[in-house]
Amino acid sequence: MAQPQQNPAQGVVRFYNFLRAGDSFLDDVLTGLALPQKSLPPKYFYDARGCELFEQICELPEYYPTRTELAIMREHAGAMAKFLGPDCQLIELGSGSSRKTRILIEQLQPPLYVPVDIAGEALRAAAAGLAQQYPWLNIIGTCADYTKPLTLPEFSGVPIRRKAVYFPGSTIGNFTPQEAIGFLQLARHMVGPGGALLVGVDLKKDRQVLDAAYDDAAGVTAAFNLNLLARINRELGGDFPLRRFRHKAFYDQSKGWIEMHLESLATQLVHVGGARFRFSSGETIHTEISCKYSVEEFHALAHRSGFKSEQTWCDADDLFSVHGMIAV
Repeated sequence: MAQPQQNPAQGVVRFYNFLRAGDSFLDDVLTGLALPQKSLPPKYFYDARGCELFEQICELPEYYPTRTELAIMREHAGAMAKFLGPDCQLIELGSGSSRKTRILIEQLQPPLYVPVDIAGEALRAAAAGLAQQYPWLNIIGTCADYTKPLTLPEFSGVPIRRKAVYFPGSTIGNFTPQEAIGFLQLARHMVGPGGALLVGVDLKKDRQVLDAAYDDAAGVTAAFNLNLLARINRELGGDFPLRRFRHKAFYDQSKGWIEMHLESLATQLVHVGGARFRFSSGETIHTEISCKYSVEEFHALAHRSGFKSEQTWCDADDLFSVHGMIAV
């Protein structure tokens, strides 16, 4: 149910929650742990603690994507706003802290901003900060799983010429290329023909740079990965012994992606939701991939999804890219 907060001198701020309590978490965990290669969906990283840890990851010296994308945004946000055009409804998927979004909002001045995130507390906190910083901005916060078909709330208070999905970070890489096509098709449905997509894409690069970015010396990424097991223990009554698992991450050059796993350090039994799961020593739970693309590879992927590439912005070292695309 929407909870409007309105002042005649300010924009409207509303929140919608499309998640049910415990929505599919237990089912997804039980299904994933029953597979021959045990796995857990990366979307469940982002409880309150997971969001805190990810914000710390973004500040690590090894983790180049955030600072590199921020530099791209600061240099080219004006051109991106021109590409999106006036009276553009900005839909951000996986909005998190909306840190990069502020740079775009200042240039674009959108009449309506629709942040979508699975982490409700982080969504509300980010929306509150934006409302304070930009009191004129209309904000429709939407707590939802954006990887599934989603009908966004309507807002008729302002003129909208175009809808645009903003998908920053390297989150598109968490999908396999085939899954990414399906996701981009969902985004295309959200914006409609002629709508726009602004998406961050991590580029292929030296393996040592990639390995360090996902297995930092301070162990923050390890804590982030292990927090997924801690969340299962907290919310689902699991009994994962965290000290008997370790973070494992590496770049698979043949597939063009980083793989993250949680490796069992002993033969052991773990219980979740009334089910029992056996782990051999060295057996892993696959928790995430992060695909890396060349610019040409991503253009081809987007084309297969119903988008036409219009503009691409990269840093000088070709570490990261932001793509402006139009739905055809």
